[in-house]
Amino acid sequence: MNPKVSILIPCYNAEKWIAQAIQSALDQTYENKEVIVVDDGSTDGSLKVIKQFGKEIIYESGPNKGGNITRNRLLKLCSGEWVQYLDADDYLLPDKIVNQVNALDRNTDVLFSPIALEFHEPNSIIQKVLSIPQPHDPYILLARWYLPQTGSPLWRKESILGIGGWKEDQPVCQEHELYLRLLMGGKKFKYFQNAESVYRQWSETTLWKKNQSFTRKHRLIIEDRLERYLNENGLMTKERQWAINMARFETARSEWQTNPQQAKSIMSAISDRYGRFIPKGESAPVKYRLAYFFFGFSSAERIAQMLR
Repeated sequence: MNPKVSILIPCYNAEKWIAQAIQSALDQTYENKEVIVVDDGSTDGSLKVIKQFGKEIIYESGPNKGGNITRNRLLKLCSGEWVQYLDADDYLLPDKIVNQVNALDRNTDVLFSPIALEFHEPNSIIQKVLSIPQPHDPYILLARWYLPQTGSPLWRKESILGIGGWKEDQPVCQEHELYLRLLMGGKKFKYFQNAESVYRQWSETTLWKKNQSFTRKHRLIIEDRLERYLNENGLMTKERQWAINMARFETARSEWQTNPQQAKSIMSAISDRYGRFIPKGESAPVKYRLAYFFFGFSSAERIAQMLR
């Protein structure tokens, strides 16, 4: 199996990182590839850096239109059967694509892997692998927000085109919204164990970090759409329903810090529809879980707040 893979790099004001991203694409040991970069109206020196790669890559630039519009433009420019998205401030390990291509089969539309998360602190760089827990049921993984960042998967180009591409007005949770429509479109997901894409976290200026309540709102919209789809198509299981409600619980816990009323509303929606819900895992440690069980969500949150 030797399909062509298009490595697609959207860039906006990533002068510090873009050279490494492009070089990591060019350094892939998989030979049947092309590297395409679209500069989305950068106002720093990104375009100058991109041009230095000359004929090694395909590139174009234009006015700033946003991430998903740029990703769709890259999709139109590429000729590969499979695509590898790579944000301009991230990078790939050299064998990433060859290893994933070797794991493909005819029934796969999205081959996803863990990512290596790289934190940039003032005096250090810390890297850790974000594992993807079992079961590798993509519906559960989407509900729990465990499906990985955009640079992890290999995506079958026709599968993305077949569901209309990236949603161009989606402000946050963009890959999660795409994952949802792929699942609703019957596309097949396959897990691969290697973590060979590196996702940097270095900026606090992204929308999802600046306005986390806004991001949580859009996450809940995706959870509701997922739940509705599973119920309407006879695909809901106890495990999937629990995962969706656990996601709502985690969202409510985060929302409590700034908007307790909204947090209580989220939890009420669970109890009104499903009765007693018992959380578990890292977001509900033993002492919290006991307070929650005996006194309810609001009291558990007040106790947790006093103990912080």
